[in-house]
Parts: sequence; C-alpha cells; structure tokens
Amino acid sequence: ARFVPPGWAVLFTIRHARLRRIESARLIRLALPIVGAQLAQVGMGTVDVAMTGHASATDLAAVSIGSSLWLPLVLFMIGTLMGLTPIVAQHVGARRFGQIRPAVHQALWVAAVLGLACALGIRELAKPLFAFMSVPEDVSPLAMRYLAGVAFGLPAIALYETLRFYSDGMGHTRASLQFALLGLAVNVVANYVLIFGGDGLVSLFGAGVPEVLQAIPARGAAGCGIATALSMWSMFLAMLLYTKLAPAYNRARFGAAFSGPSLAPIAELLRVGLPVGVAIFAEVSLFTLIALFLAGYGEIVIAAHTVALNFSSVLFMVPLSLGMALTVRVGQALGRGKLRHARFVAFNGVLCALAAAFVIDLILVFAGPFAVSLYTSNDAVQRLAIELLLIATLYQFSDALQVSIAGALRGYKDTRIIMVVTLLSYWGVGVGLGNLLGRGVSGLFQGLGVYGYWIGLIAGLSVAAALLGRRLVRTSQLRRFSAAGP
Repeated sequence: ARFVPPGWAVLFTIRHARLRRIESARLIRLALPIVGAQLAQVGMGTVDVAMTGHASATDLAAVSIGSSLWLPLVLFMIGTLMGLTPIVAQHVGARRFGQIRPAVHQALWVAAVLGLACALGIRELAKPLFAFMSVPEDVSPLAMRYLAGVAFGLPAIALYETLRFYSDGMGHTRASLQFALLGLAVNVVANYVLIFGGDGLVSLFGAGVPEVLQAIPARGAAGCGIATALSMWSMFLAMLLYTKLAPAYNRARFGAAFSGPSLAPIAELLRVGLPVGVAIFAEVSLFTLIALFLAGYGEIVIAAHTVALNFSSVLFMVPLSLGMALTVRVGQALGRGKLRHARFVAFNGVLCALAAAFVIDLILVFAGPFAVSLYTSNDAVQRLAIELLLIATLYQFSDALQVSIAGALRGYKDTRIIMVVTLLSYWGVGVGLGNLLGRGVSGLFQGLGVYGYWIGLIAGLSVAAALLGRRLVRTSQLRRFSAAGP
C-alpha cells in the first residue's frame, strides 16, 4: 500500500468531514419542506376521519371503507409520476433546460390519463367490491357517494403531483409544502361546511350566519368526498399558476408552450416511474394484508396495531422525505457528469437517514407512551401499543435504509430492481413469514399473534434494505467505471 504522510491523512479526513457537512445541509434543506408537505397530506386524512367521526359512526365507516379503495390507487399513480423527478433533475444537472418543458408536458398527459382511469375505475368497481366485501347495507350507499365526490378530484391530484415532482426535480421543494398546506386549509374548511352544513355553522358562529349559508345541507360522508376533491383542485390550480409565474422556474421555460403526446418521453417516464408505483402499491398492500390477518384477533389487538402503526408511520415521513430529496441530489449530480460525487451524495444520504432512524427510535422509546395516550384511554390497548412501538424500534434502521437507498436508485433511474425487491421482500418475506409466525404451525410451535406479524415486518424491511444496498453499491460502481473508460 502507498504510504500517506500523517499530515495529509489528517487534512483528507478534515476535508471529507467538511464535504459531508455541506452535502448533509443541502440534503436537509431540500428534505424539510417535503417533510412538511407529507405531514400536511397525512393531516388531510386525519381531518377526514376526525370530522366524519363527529358526524356519525356510519359516516366514519363509509369514509374509512371508501379510503381503503381509492388511496392505494392514488399512491400507485403518484409513484408512477414520481419518475419525473430524476428525469428533470438530470436535465437540470446537465443544464439541458430546453428538454425540461417537453418532459413535463408528457408527464401531464400521463397524469391526465391515469387520473381519469382511476376516477372511472373507482366509480365502476366500488359497488361490486363492496358487495364482495359484505359492506353493511347502511354503509355501502354512503361510501359510494363519498367515492363519487373523491373521483371528481383524482385527475386534479394526478396533475398536481406531476407539477410537484417537476418542482422537486428543479430543486424547489418549498412549493410542495406551500400547496400541501393550502390543500389542508381548504380541506378543513370545506369538510366542516359540507359535512355539518348550515347547522354546523350556526353552532360554531351563532345565529348571525347568513341565511344562504344556513340553508347548506349536511352531507356527512358525501360532503367529505366533495371537500377532498375541492382541496385537490385548489392544490393543482394554485401549483399550475405558481409554476407559470414564479421566477424559480425561469430556466425551464424554454421550448413550445404546448406539446402533444410523444411515445419516447412517455416510455421513459413509465420505464422509470411504473416500477416505483408498483413498489409503493406493494408496500401499502403489505400493511393492508396484515390488518386483514389481524381481524380475527379481537378489537384490542386491532386497535393497538392501528395506533402503533399510525404513530410510527408519521415519524417515517422524515426518512421518506430524505429519500425523495436524495433522488434530486443524485439526479442533478449525474446530470452534471459528476459520477464520483453522485456516489458520495448517495451514501452520505443513507447515513443521514440512519441518523434520522436513531432519533426516531429515541422518540418511540421516550415519547411513545405519551403519544399512545393521545390515541386511546383503554389500558389494554395502551399496553399492547407501547409494546409494539418498542418492536418498531428494531425496524427503523432497516426502514430508513431501504427508503433512502430506493431514493438514491431513483436518482440513477434504476427503478425496476426496486419493484422486484419490494415484491420479494414485502409479499414473500414480510407477509409470508409474518403469517407463519403469527398463526404458528400445528404440532410444531404456537403462533405469536400480532408479535409474529410485526417480526415479519422487520424481516421484510431488512431483506429489502440488504438487497437494495447491494444494488446501490453495484450501480454506483458501474457508472463510475463505465465513465472512466478502458
């Protein structure tokens, strides 16, 4: 090995640490607005549940059942459109600003088709699916009316997410936060007016409410669906106006103001984004299947599982947002042709996600009992939920690893492996092992119940982290060596 003088080694270490601090600060600046945007979107679902719960138990059941149908479809759609972020980021890094606008136009065409397909799909499939699921007769009509309202907004949310990912790729992530907060504000106001009607306004503001507003009928779950659609359209229209006028997008305003569908760029978007959509759908279905498996274990288990999963999922927004920001940083570095720096950015981002996981573990341990008490006052539910949160501390590192590595791979446009690994790890290992440990094997060992399913989660996320980590090492090395030439 070549001898390195101690002085040079110290200088190299200092320089390396300085680069890590600079890169980490840039990544966090990108990620913080995304964290806020993700939390705001989670807040919309929380507001829907809270407000319809105060209307009636039937309205709450209708919203819960309807959400279980449209949310997975929308997440698949959003994951597919997420392929626009690395495309735009690499164009920005390479200073190919004239190619950004056409790429966004093609993504908007895809978004319009996906949004309309999802809207028509849930309207046509809802009735037979509800019959298959044996949804109670008093809940099914309400859920149908709720979905009819939401369906009106699905094209808008698809178009909004496209503009959001365009903005993220440009490195302007603050827009995501601004318009997610706008959507949340519209959702709160519209929910209250449409769910409770004029009577609700009178109870809040008194008899001085104008007669026109007092005449608004209380629509319950149906009003919640309309409010959700209104928030989606407000987010899209505001984001559209912003991207047209804000100076942050001046560099991307080259080329024709409109372009029709083109096969090649649409194919590139689907090649990058479709595997991400499938992977997100697989992850959502993992938790849905586990919830279904736990249905026979009683209301205490179901409630504790829901509470623990909900609280840990809110904290998961931090590493998830770091992964989304990492897509931008890696993509822009690759666009500039700085392959060595792209590799440094990727692995530094993974370290940042691990640091976030450590902080999340501290929160789960020390703040978990207090958080659980906010969800429920049932002692049995609280005890089990706290135990599950302690188990959740075991998979935070795996979860942070897999989501940050997936973000880096999206920056490389290497997304098909994410789909394959996700399907294998989540459905094969997570669901398979979790069901085996949860139910047990007659004559061999007794099932562990809910603990077995959570162990399956840990195993599935750990396998995903290991396989994706190996892929990131290989992909980053191949890019470096291919660029270096023979």
